[in-house]
Amino acid sequence: MYEWQRQIQSIVDEIDQCIKQHNDEALTLRRLAQRLGYSEYYTTRKFREISGMQLKEYLRRRRLAFALKEVRDSDRSILDIALNYGFSSHEAFTRAFRMIYGVTPSQYRRHPVPVVLRTKINAFDRYFLGLGEVGMMRSTEDIKIYFITIPAHKFLHIRNYESNGYWDFWQKQSLIPGQDCETICGLLDSIKGKLDDRGGSEPNSGGGQIMAYINDPRGRLCGWGIPRAECYGVRLDADYQGDVPEQMIMMDVPEAEYLVFEHGPFDYEQENCSVEEKMEKAMAEFDYEANGYCLDTTPGRLVYFYHDPARFWKYIRPVKRLEA
Repeated sequence: MYEWQRQIQSIVDEIDQCIKQHNDEALTLRRLAQRLGYSEYYTTRKFREISGMQLKEYLRRRRLAFALKEVRDSDRSILDIALNYGFSSHEAFTRAFRMIYGVTPSQYRRHPVPVVLRTKINAFDRYFLGLGEVGMMRSTEDIKIYFITIPAHKFLHIRNYESNGYWDFWQKQSLIPGQDCETICGLLDSIKGKLDDRGGSEPNSGGGQIMAYINDPRGRLCGWGIPRAECYGVRLDADYQGDVPEQMIMMDVPEAEYLVFEHGPFDYEQENCSVEEKMEKAMAEFDYEANGYCLDTTPGRLVYFYHDPARFWKYIRPVKRLEA
């Protein structure tokens, strides 16, 4: 299963590249099966086993997700966009778009409400598989610790008062109608203007989606002895005026000081647990008082958590200056 997850992930990455490059010839079951070295039947069966959906349906939904962002962000004609993403006509594109998103491309361009996109599959997501790292390697990057001031912004998110960690968070959210991972990540992915977005569409990485922890007396006690709720969402400009999905919370976050613990790039499969241990140790041993600060445990303050192995592992914790 390990090797299949790795192979399917390579195909998923290639699918996105082909869609971006409008290379439809490479996006056939025959070509993808040849790429893996297996029969079309076996490739289809394993893709569905790992991803939960047929390869053909995944391709259709990913094409539509890329096309939707172009409808939203460009002034190209609907017909040009339809043809570029493999649809035979304006009508065929409109039918598919409306079936998935509930609105036509023209209606969406006029009023881009949040819709559920098909986010990119991470077939080797060890959080969701509930597995540890494969091996242990010495990290090549030290942890950087520094203070920053983050300007006022908004945080659009869902919240859970009982969960304990990323895996448990999504397990509990999946029991709430409309708050499962696929729905929430798809909605957040469709929103324009995310402050942390690098143009990606993967949950909890370059697509601007992040975990956070909010100080809240209704939440469970964390390892730092602070009651908090776990959140998942996106940061937006302070003047954001777009629609808010009904199952989400929008909160205003004032300008404030934070302390950042940042580890550089690391090998996800090999180093995830060891980097986590290193981060926890650095945060536990940091002498706040010697630096003139203390953790800010005021209700409503947020801890942001960024987990993007190709770039960094980062905790951003709220602090306040000690009185002289």
